[in-house]
Amino acid sequence: MNFLRIYNSLTRDKQLFIPNNPGEVRMYVCGMTVYDYCHVGHARVMVVFDMVQRWLRTVGYDVTYVRNITDVDDKIIKRAIENRETICQLTTRFIQFMHEDADALGVQRPNYEPRATDFIPQMIDMISALQRNGYAYQAPDGDVNYAVRKFTQYGRLSGKSLEDLRVGERLVEKTTKQDLLDFVLWKSAKESEPEESKWPSPWGLGRPGWHIECSAMSCQLLGKHFDIHGGGADLQFPHHENEIAQSEGVSGHSFVNYWMHNGFVRIDNEKMSKSLDNFFTVREVLKKYDAEVVRFFILRAQYRSPLNYSDLHLDDASRALTRLYTALKDTSGDGDELDWDEPYAQRFHSAMSDDFNTPVAIAVLFELAHEVNKRRNPMLVRQLIGLGGTLGLLTRDPGNFLKCAVGVSISDTLHIDIEARIELRAQAKRARDFSLADRIRDELLAEGIVLEDRPGVATQWRRA
Repeated sequence: MNFLRIYNSLTRDKQLFIPNNPGEVRMYVCGMTVYDYCHVGHARVMVVFDMVQRWLRTVGYDVTYVRNITDVDDKIIKRAIENRETICQLTTRFIQFMHEDADALGVQRPNYEPRATDFIPQMIDMISALQRNGYAYQAPDGDVNYAVRKFTQYGRLSGKSLEDLRVGERLVEKTTKQDLLDFVLWKSAKESEPEESKWPSPWGLGRPGWHIECSAMSCQLLGKHFDIHGGGADLQFPHHENEIAQSEGVSGHSFVNYWMHNGFVRIDNEKMSKSLDNFFTVREVLKKYDAEVVRFFILRAQYRSPLNYSDLHLDDASRALTRLYTALKDTSGDGDELDWDEPYAQRFHSAMSDDFNTPVAIAVLFELAHEVNKRRNPMLVRQLIGLGGTLGLLTRDPGNFLKCAVGVSISDTLHIDIEARIELRAQAKRARDFSLADRIRDELLAEGIVLEDRPGVATQWRRA
């Protein structure tokens, strides 16, 4: 527990992890804005930080994990109006879809999943405190803005200076902000917006800005100074930079000790995003690939590195995961507890303790699988299953996994058809009609089904 090192985006180096309270970890991760289906970029955030919290628990920490839901913002309001439905109807539906996607990917539910609309009073309190402390002001248009230049350490997380940001400003004809760098804390209500997106406040009817949501929810649930804050690399600036300014502007002390950011998902060397219209939803991908294959694909890359999405890479991930499950076929483990003193487990532990280095940890799994294939040792089988399980992998019955189609489980009808043809082949062999038997085997192979004949046992089958 004392040897975990985490790459801290704030300091730009790996640091020994020392929690505020010994044996406890408080972690907040920015979650989804629920107006559409989750895409592969969202899946990476969910799987990466699911892996992080799993490992923290594995090494003995008592983890409080919070991942929020943004259920009111400009995009949500716009989509609800377009759909002619209420905001609640829209967000409730997509929260359910998000949970279905996360469950399919083996993502465990966080301890808390706060919705922004349940924390409006806390947001108002925080904005009021910022105003008292001289960091916030109400503009003529009714919006309440954060005065960025009042916070002298602004840009510390992203490495951007105020001068650099000024150079990058776009010319704006009209603004009610005191400075173009200022960002909104409270948005004054517009007549065109639905009533359910308006809350009373000291500054009139309105709703919170996006950045203040995470500051209020994290501080309410984890305290004003906690251990880990995570999210995608695209949130490092301005969202997380603004969170620091808001939270420290209220408390007057450090907000978060370790900032973690997972890398982008890329397609054709471009970031996957809705604005570029080059994204794939989780649901689209799961029509073609088994959900555990997608999880394995995400974890096989180091979490901070770019992840290149393609069918070619997912096909390779499918073959690789199949090799691990093949090693476990027709085996049984010896006991339930992992032996962390065993050499493979020690190397796995060392990799995961080095900033959650899953590529190296997974390489250990393949070495272990090679030994299982050679020795069929129950202790090694137990180690392979147990170590994989800390990553949320290898938790299924090997025979069931190996009978899955590339995308989804083989249907009952197709399963019956395969078994019927295997029986027909067995009858042909008994009748010494080897030509028919070979033809059935070749037809099944052409359909992606491999038959395995072993002395004394019925023919088994698996996907190719």
